[in-house]
Amino acid sequence: MTKKILLSTTLACLTFAAGAAQAEDTVFVGHLADMSGPTAFVGKPYADGVRDALAYINAHGGIDGTKLEYETIDYAYKVPQAIASYKKWLSRKNMVAMQGWGTADTEALISFAAKDKTPIFSASYSGHLTDPQGKNPKTTKPAPYNFFYGASYSDACRGLVQWAADDWKAKGGKGKPKFTHIGANHPFPNAPKEACAEYATELGFDVQPSVVISMKPGDFKAQCLSLKSSGTNYGYIGNLGGSVQSLIKSCDTVGTDIQFMSNIWGGDKLVFKAAGEGVRNYIFPTMTPFWTDDVPGMKLVREISKMSDSTGTEERLHHYIRGVCSTYFMKESMEWAKANGGITGENVKKGMYAHKNWVPKGLEGVCLAATWTPEDHRGINQVNIYKGNFNHGDIKVEKVNQVTLERRTDWLGY
Repeated sequence: MTKKILLSTTLACLTFAAGAAQAEDTVFVGHLADMSGPTAFVGKPYADGVRDALAYINAHGGIDGTKLEYETIDYAYKVPQAIASYKKWLSRKNMVAMQGWGTADTEALISFAAKDKTPIFSASYSGHLTDPQGKNPKTTKPAPYNFFYGASYSDACRGLVQWAADDWKAKGGKGKPKFTHIGANHPFPNAPKEACAEYATELGFDVQPSVVISMKPGDFKAQCLSLKSSGTNYGYIGNLGGSVQSLIKSCDTVGTDIQFMSNIWGGDKLVFKAAGEGVRNYIFPTMTPFWTDDVPGMKLVREISKMSDSTGTEERLHHYIRGVCSTYFMKESMEWAKANGGITGENVKKGMYAHKNWVPKGLEGVCLAATWTPEDHRGINQVNIYKGNFNHGDIKVEKVNQVTLERRTDWLGY
């Protein structure tokens, strides 16, 4: 009888130890995505990049042997659903990071992430997420656990107006060029509005009242006529997807002569194809090369892509590639964490500060070199500017400039 009890106790201990070891060998990553809401046009490609990268990492040893558990939730761009999903994941106890999505929900989660010590790697590039210590009085709240791959919306817009100022001079423009922000009255389009307008004024632009258009597709002829009557020379588009297509078509119909410049989500080949002949010299920023570009790191990106496209024939948008970059910066910060005390949210955050001019291994030429510090979460201040044209069914995209923004203290968190 005693032997049986001892044997049962031993087995129970072994079972518990195996369970504990298994728990230590996995960590959880939450993944918010919009695949059915108003930003799904670009939300799905980006989410595919994140999911394929997570799957590829697991298929190749995880984080030095630690597997990543993860769950993707389509929250349809609804802030309450995002917060509920975050709280659900947090209850798992082994959540160490989150791959996020939109501006409204990411900004709503800032305080939660800081309190819970959960790094959030978002696809929102809001400048409000870049001030970890709340040094700038314009910062709404400190964001010590927020990171993103790419230039902020504010810095990207600053880069575009810097290009526009040079373009105006090159074209022999007289007087002050007129600049207008175009977009929905929503945290995403509004994120860079004030910051970009201030810089445009600094560069000599005559900043016009903003023009509001819905995030949904619609008839925007009235707004295009407003742009026409104001004499706007350069218009920054803060929206994306179908809304952008509608704007381009509407303005082409009423003959609005304007140089469009878009945020990073508003310019891609799908937009150009859908908008058609109205796309002329459309200016937009990128943070990665394109699928067909011949750079060393695209070999790894194409292998990652096979996780959901075994044929390897699907051409991915640059939004997909940014999802891969975001996931791989997280991966390498986790590797640092594991080697320096264990994969916890706090250590993953420290891992984001462990490298300078950092490009994830295998993604050379794909992900821009980034540097995050405890005082400044503007990881990247380089903006690559491209021009897109649609001519009788042919889409042509070409690089026109590269702008490196100053790391001005008054721009931190703004």
